[in-house]
Amino acid sequence: MIAIGGTALERVAIAKLRPTQITVGLREVQRKRSEWHDRRKELGRKYVETHMIPAIVGPKGQFYIVDHHHLARALFEEGVKEVLVIILAKLDMLKKSAFWVYLDNRAWVHPFDKNGQRRTYDDIPHTVGRMDDDPFRSVAGELRRAGGFAKDATPYTEFLWADALRSMISNKIVKRDFDHALELALKFARSSDASYLPGWCGPHS
Repeated sequence: MIAIGGTALERVAIAKLRPTQITVGLREVQRKRSEWHDRRKELGRKYVETHMIPAIVGPKGQFYIVDHHHLARALFEEGVKEVLVIILAKLDMLKKSAFWVYLDNRAWVHPFDKNGQRRTYDDIPHTVGRMDDDPFRSVAGELRRAGGFAKDATPYTEFLWADALRSMISNKIVKRDFDHALELALKFARSSDASYLPGWCGPHS
């Protein structure tokens, strides 16, 4: 989770938002869609306006979102046309190569694919609708909600946990029996083997 410290707000078409990561957990996206369904009758437009998405203004004045990718994808799939973005920085004076290096040094970009392999910046999709599915990111999200680890200020905490889980749970298990995959993830999270990961909750000796 990125601390929101910007001051400028702009209403931007979701279709024009540029992601700064290659993947999302589509199961997480579906959970966000369900939340939107449950609350849109109650809150309507206010739901969108109270869920601001942090973004950077990059080359050619394009908006690059640096958090809440799952929410943006969920709202995109629900047909929501616009969202409010909060501007963290204006870097439209930079050339493309310098822009990506700056974001990388601020931990504002995560160019890793669904196998946990680092890719080039050019492999990052141009729209939130084209982000690929990383099932282990969904396991990590559910693991956190199940108490497997705590929220942490470390950038991309859930992706770090996803990469750790990827090495010990087969993709086949995640796809065929998500509940069992979560059980295995919880067992790992409660062991000292996971103590190096951000938000680890113990047991502590």
